[in-house]
Parts: sequence; structure tokens; C-alpha cells
Amino acid sequence: MKITAVEIYWTQTPFDMGGKPKVMAGLNWRSMNTVWLRIRTDTGIDGWGEAFGHGSSAAVMTVLETQLAPAVLGQDARDIAGLRHRLGNAFHLYGRNGPHVFALSALDIALWDIAGKNANLPLWRLLGGSPVDTLTCYASLLRYGEAAAVGAACERAAARGYRDVKLHEITTPEITAARNALGENARLMVDVNCPWTVWQALEMARDLEQLDLTWLEEPVWPPGDHDGLSRVRAEGGIPTAAGENAAGLHDFRAAFEAGAQDIAQPSVTKIGGPSAMLEVATLAKAFAVRLVPHNAYFGAGYLASLHVNAAVAPDAPFERLFVDLEASPYHELVEAKGGKVAVPTGPGLGRDPDMEVLRRYLVREPTVLAG
Repeated sequence: MKITAVEIYWTQTPFDMGGKPKVMAGLNWRSMNTVWLRIRTDTGIDGWGEAFGHGSSAAVMTVLETQLAPAVLGQDARDIAGLRHRLGNAFHLYGRNGPHVFALSALDIALWDIAGKNANLPLWRLLGGSPVDTLTCYASLLRYGEAAAVGAACERAAARGYRDVKLHEITTPEITAARNALGENARLMVDVNCPWTVWQALEMARDLEQLDLTWLEEPVWPPGDHDGLSRVRAEGGIPTAAGENAAGLHDFRAAFEAGAQDIAQPSVTKIGGPSAMLEVATLAKAFAVRLVPHNAYFGAGYLASLHVNAAVAPDAPFERLFVDLEASPYHELVEAKGGKVAVPTGPGLGRDPDMEVLRRYLVREPTVLAG
């Protein structure tokens, strides 16, 4: 099954978060930046993937256009493991994280989509999962930076059927407002995106302990400081979570061996696609670390996350960003109803994107390479 063409798309979709956005992860979030990868084959079967985009979209587009796409033309789309190994070696000079790994993640997702379509099976089945119709999800709020806005957003999430909420706030008043709005029975998580030194993280963890957080996510800068994270885990009184920014399987192993986290959170668009997610899931099980994958996107990576979660972490809460997109190429598949999301049952990822909707939000004309 020969790869005959590669298409690369960049979309920017407006959304409503119910308030004014604050800067988070280097962005003043007002729209969803998505990088799409389409792999075409000589059998007529296409596969769709997504690279981690957001603020890195332009850099990832460059890698896909100038390095990955030329490298895969003419290759066998069935050789997922071989391509992953060869391209990983070819790109190792550029680091174990960042745009090159994001690009490889998109390729891996697209190749698994092709494999599922070729076998006429949903991806969760290929990954060894049992049938599951829906996953319980949690509302992942962007950063508001104001206690009143956070409280109002939590009330909206609860009214829509979410029982669990994750914040991206970094100060105590906003997090306290969420707990007050949700009540004591709701599970409340906080992802702070690595803003603190170990000493600051310890102080904040102790300050937040009374709020009964389910986990405190990525509290320490730099994110690879496993000794610092293990200290926060041991002394802070709150379970710690990390992994979205892990630089590959070796980084997870180092974190697990250091006892640095209770919960592992790899992201399918950042870590290397479903292939890498399976490796992390196996490692997490060996170290008795709970797996709760990330899902901070709405393209093909969103569908891939549904399948991965259904296969390796069906009891873990599924992350859904608490925003209302203006439109989605996947229509209702990216919607949560009553705090649950549907797992696709069609072959591969379960659905190809609606091209009319996708093209409506293009940042620029797609790049097409054929050979």
C-alpha cells in the first residue's frame, strides 16, 4: 500500500469560552489552531492525523511540509513500526520533543486510521479494546484569571452534566471559587502548566490541600525535574500528574522510577501517536501509575484520543476543552452530552472530516505533495 500523496492543512476555528481569555501556554486563546495531515495511498484509502498545533502550528507546518512529507512519499503505509523507527532516527538531531515529534504523531495517527479502514475495524478494536459506547468526560476550562468568571464557568459546566472539572488557574482565589461553585462532591483538578519552582509548588500545594483536589498537574518548572516533582508529590498532600510535555518513553520511565507522579498524562498528538500511547500505557501499568491521557484539541487527534482512551483507559475521565466551537469538521462527534462523549464505531478513526467545514477555516491554502 504505497503512499502517493500528502496533504497538510492548518485551520483556525473561533470559539466561545464564556469569558475573556487570559494568556495560557503562551497564547491569548481566542480560536483553535489545528494542524491536519492527510495521507493518500494507491488503494484509495486515506488516513487523517493531527499534530499538536496551538501556538506551535506554524513550526509544525514547516516540519511536515519540508521534512516529513517528502520522506514518506512512496513508502508502505502498512509499515507503521518501520516508518516510526526510521523517521525517529532521521529526526533525532532535532530533539525528542517539539515540532518534529508532533509531526510524527500526526503521521502515526493517520497510518493507524488507514490500518483500521483497511481492516474495516475501529481503531479501538485494533488497539485491543473492548466495546464501549461512551466515555465519561471532564470539562477542561481555559484560564480566566478572575474568581467570578471561574465560578460562573464551573456552574455552566455542572449545568451541562459535567461532574468533574479541571482548571488552568494558578492562584488560590480562582481555584477556591471553583470549589465553592461545584460543591464538595465534585472532582476538581488543576493544571498549572509548570509555572513554579519546587519551593513555590510545595507552598501552593499546602495552601490548596484544603480544597480536596483530585490532582495537581505539572506544578514544577522545568517539567523534567522528576526529583522536584517527587518531592511535591510526597510533601504537598495532593496527587501529582504530569506527562503532556514528556520527551518520549524514556522520560516517563525516569519519572516512574523516581516516584514523581501518581498519574501519567501523555498526549496522542505530542508523544508519537497511538503507537507511543500503547508503550506508555504498558509502562504505566508495570509501575502501577494511573493513566489519564490528555486531549486538548479537536481535530483527528480528538478522535484518536477517544479510541486510545477506550482501548487502554476506559475508566479514566476523558478531557474535553470547555469551549464551544463555531463549527467542527466532525460535527457531533466532538460534542459532550450529559458529561459523556461517544466513541466512534466506524473503521479507523470512525469518520473523515467534512471538507466543506475544514476549508471554511483554513489559515492558508493546503500544501499538497505527490509522487
